[in-house]
Amino acid sequence: MPLKSMLLFVLRFLHPFITRKTLKALRNFVNSILRNVKTLLKKMSVDQSEDQKLDPTPPPFDPSKPSIPISYPIKTLEDLDSGSYFTSFHYPFNKSSVPPPPNSGLAQRPRILVCHDMQGGYQDDKWVQGGDNAGAYAIWHWYLIDVFVYFSHYLVTLPPPCWTNTAHRHGVKVLGTFITESAEGKAICQKLLSTKESAQKYAERLAKLAVALGFDGWLLNMEVELEVGQIPNLKEFVSHLTQTMHSSLRGSLVIWYDSVTVDGDLSWQNQLNEKNKPFFDICDGIFVNYTWMEDYPKLSATAAGDRKFDVYMGIDVFGRGTYGGGQWTTNAALDVIKKDDVSAAIFAPGWVYETKQAPDFQTAQNRWWDLVEKSWGIVQHYPKELPFFSNFDQGHGYHVSIEGAQVLSSQWNNISSQTFQPFLEYADDPTSNAIEVHVDFKEASFSGGGNLTFKGTLGAKASVSSRLFVGELLMGDLPVHFTYSVKSEGNSQLGLSLEFFSEMKGKKKLLLASGGTNQFSSKFSEVIVPHQLRKPDMASGWVIQESSIAMNGYTLTEIHAVCYRKQPERSESTSNTQDPAEYFAVLGHIRISTSNQSTKFPPSTFWIVEGQDVEWGGSQGSKTLSLRISWKLKDGQNSLFPRYNIYVEKLTKQSVRTLGEKLGGVQEYVGVAQVEAFYVSDLVIPSGTSGLKFIIQVCGADGATQKLDEAPYFQLNVEGR
Repeated sequence: MPLKSMLLFVLRFLHPFITRKTLKALRNFVNSILRNVKTLLKKMSVDQSEDQKLDPTPPPFDPSKPSIPISYPIKTLEDLDSGSYFTSFHYPFNKSSVPPPPNSGLAQRPRILVCHDMQGGYQDDKWVQGGDNAGAYAIWHWYLIDVFVYFSHYLVTLPPPCWTNTAHRHGVKVLGTFITESAEGKAICQKLLSTKESAQKYAERLAKLAVALGFDGWLLNMEVELEVGQIPNLKEFVSHLTQTMHSSLRGSLVIWYDSVTVDGDLSWQNQLNEKNKPFFDICDGIFVNYTWMEDYPKLSATAAGDRKFDVYMGIDVFGRGTYGGGQWTTNAALDVIKKDDVSAAIFAPGWVYETKQAPDFQTAQNRWWDLVEKSWGIVQHYPKELPFFSNFDQGHGYHVSIEGAQVLSSQWNNISSQTFQPFLEYADDPTSNAIEVHVDFKEASFSGGGNLTFKGTLGAKASVSSRLFVGELLMGDLPVHFTYSVKSEGNSQLGLSLEFFSEMKGKKKLLLASGGTNQFSSKFSEVIVPHQLRKPDMASGWVIQESSIAMNGYTLTEIHAVCYRKQPERSESTSNTQDPAEYFAVLGHIRISTSNQSTKFPPSTFWIVEGQDVEWGGSQGSKTLSLRISWKLKDGQNSLFPRYNIYVEKLTKQSVRTLGEKLGGVQEYVGVAQVEAFYVSDLVIPSGTSGLKFIIQVCGADGATQKLDEAPYFQLNVEGR
């Protein structure tokens, strides 16, 4: 009932009991209340309208419209069937740029599969061009992983390209996830498995997605109860997907999750047996549910026969009924699995991050993966091929540097930016070591957003060796160039120890060190003093060390950093120099290449650069610009460059230059691209700006970068100026 009608009804009810004068006063009082209420409602309506203008409800996500590139899943069978993902604005940005390693088969030994499942997926990692969270989740212990699965509870989980790029760089395969669960999943299966042709069609849709986006296959999780009559078509779906993936992509994988049985029951077996083996027989492996008993790995190995390494026994790191309890005792399950000679599937290692394990994520993550290494050992080796480059970047940080010069001083995250990660050995009690070694994100970097920092105390003639890489690099006829950057304080010195092996000649150990190395003559086959180089644009303190080594027939097996102190001149007093002193040194990058592998960059005239989807915004006196920039070589050949740094130069009338002129203005770092396109979003344009020059700095696989004066660019006049 309206407020006025309700009040008048009350007045009519009271009419026999009050005087006319009182009634008139009450009527005036009621009308006054109504006028005030109307005024208040009107004001509230205006305020609400203003709030909507200030903070409008965002429209539903439309993947066809230009916006900051993101990774996202496919949520319905209809969207999978229609192929609408391939017409999305975001599709070209979601292609991985790093192919799987040439030797794409899995090793015939027990393997480790890691299933991501971190906070439902698509968190900080969904931002294809990177986000602004220096504390974003990442994995960097790739040398302990064979297969990585990106998992979420959407129907089709497509791995964000950042994971595929860095996993492939480290020799690790990447799988997406196809999952059906609950009533909705059962309804999906009704359609998916309605006919043999339907099963084949959707299998082909999944295979097409994996090949187009550059990841290596699928984990199938059919976690619903099915009718027995649907099982033949389910087998067809699994078999056809496996065959289509294999014919489309060498080394691809389809792995079955231990859920629904051949009887149609949703019954987790926790082992390989007759109820789930028919699915195992038609794909590349099985991810066994994690509530198994101690003898189940051995029983599964027996059931698998000569395919025992394709059995991945599940371990839930959160510990939900898992053998050994997961968490900080995950190694208990790993030990049993390794003993019985099958493979392991580690589910949700993001537990370390989600539960905020002490003292901080970086330390806790290193400690947790150290349990895996102690149980299982190293499974990936690098360097394996040249050129090899690492700047120790983990894909997040507080600044970005390029060739010794800082170009960004704010928080960021982008797992695609990870280069080869060092095999650092975790110390349970760092205070007991003379030198602490860690990846540092706040200390100035030579390249990217991280470096290796060595800090502690060291005696005058003492030295400390720290493992960096464990490789399998066969040295050829050409000399191999080792280049690395160092910054140190006082008499702190940092060298590289290189270990080689030959079947014919045995072991050989070389030291690259810049001087004061008399104490090492008995420890190394040879001590080589590198040539020192400084570049004009480098920040103060950095020195680049360069050496060439000929070791034809040898294999480079290990690289260590060697910390030592420069010895004083003989004429100086040595009374206090034998005492331990403060040690501090930073290793910025390592590059290994041959003389014929130095990157040659095509000049700007060799490129076609275009701007699309240009959108001007902003209010009076303050313009913004959003646009997509794309580039390609004019000869039509595919670019083999792994990344591109994007800069913008904001031009005034006085600063506009003609083709061939050197850059004279300020180049602001905008971001990094792994594909030949970049989306600039809401770039603020200062008043007085007449034009914008977007510069695409091409980067080589060896970490080299093109000179900005020679880089391709796209120039745009500012609208209205």
